Amino acid sequence: MTRTGSHPLSTLADRIQPRDRTLLDKSFRWFCIATASTSIMILVVLLVAVFYLGLNSLNWNFMTHYPEPDASAAGLGPALWGTIWVCIVCGMFALPIGVATAIFLEEFQPSNKWLLKFHGFVQLNINNLAGVPSVVYGILGLTLFVSMAGLFGTPNEPLLSVGVRYYDQFFTAGQKSLRVPVADPAQPNTVAEPGLRALNSDNEWVVANVVDSRRDLPRSMEERRYAIIQGKSSGRIEEGSWYYFRLPFGRSVLAGSLTLMLVILPIVIISTQEALRGVPQSLREAGLGLGSTKWQVVRNITLPAAIPGIMTGSILAMSRAIGEAAPILILAGAIFLTNNPGSLMDDFTVLPLQIFDWAGRPHREFHHLAGGGILVLLAILFVFNLTAVLIRQFTQKNLT
Repeated sequence: MTRTGSHPLSTLADRIQPRDRTLLDKSFRWFCIATASTSIMILVVLLVAVFYLGLNSLNWNFMTHYPEPDASAAGLGPALWGTIWVCIVCGMFALPIGVATAIFLEEFQPSNKWLLKFHGFVQLNINNLAGVPSVVYGILGLTLFVSMAGLFGTPNEPLLSVGVRYYDQFFTAGQKSLRVPVADPAQPNTVAEPGLRALNSDNEWVVANVVDSRRDLPRSMEERRYAIIQGKSSGRIEEGSWYYFRLPFGRSVLAGSLTLMLVILPIVIISTQEALRGVPQSLREAGLGLGSTKWQVVRNITLPAAIPGIMTGSILAMSRAIGEAAPILILAGAIFLTNNPGSLMDDFTVLPLQIFDWAGRPHREFHHLAGGGILVLLAILFVFNLTAVLIRQFTQKNLT
């Protein structure tokens, strides 16, 4: 009697002898072990190389000082604090929005025909956005957040600014900074003229020594502290309070954080949906059977049960955000900064950009600095991941 409608794979399996099956099983198992071992060995070699290259660079000056042309005195303080600022603000925006979107798509599916088609359209676009290169998000952030398409003025002439003071800055012949307060940011930059009054680095009023030409500069460095050549133009700077805010955002911490939010948002949404699907349907039905509303079931049953899976997705998303360089390079465009960010509207740089700059220099001393920067970046990543793992462990519940 012949079998009809048998599957080709089952027919092939019937032809394989038990001995051959055992051999195939062992071969595949050893192949998986060899592949995993090779990957781990490559990772270990990379980590050992990075530790060997950058461990000697780690010191307090390296962690707090700003970059300098002299490798022995250079540090990554502004890039370190820029990374911390950007990642925290990015997580504060991306995680609530991503989780809320996933709950809406997964738990509140509409019954209306047209709303159901719109629901599927949104889901399709989220899946597609997960594969978009990050450099595209950088261009989008440049238009959407930095300049806001010119709808609210320009970053140099914002439509709205709160908690900021503007100065025209001069650098004297003695490499000192003098600042002239500006009442209206739209007025032209100040030009050095005799009798120029300005604030020094200690916020004390001084009268600048304005000379006619470079040949008239004093020879003494002490006398050059406040010496400026007549007619020299200043540069406009801004000093913001902790609550500083403006429209448009400009090349600020907030703009960079929102751009990285766009990068990781699809990852957060998709991973949260998978975590929600892992919650047994019987728990939802039991809650509804007791008379709870759909939102009460989500808030008290589904979401708490899915938190471990959501935190796993958050780990992956934040890991990508910390290591992104392309969108920040397009959006911020700054590598050399001497000040740490103090508000959401301040200029910033991040560790991947600083590491890229040091690694591309010809001197080996800067390569050691790049190795130290990689170790600091891995340490920050470890702290973020450890926090998410602890939250996952403390919230994990047995659903059986």
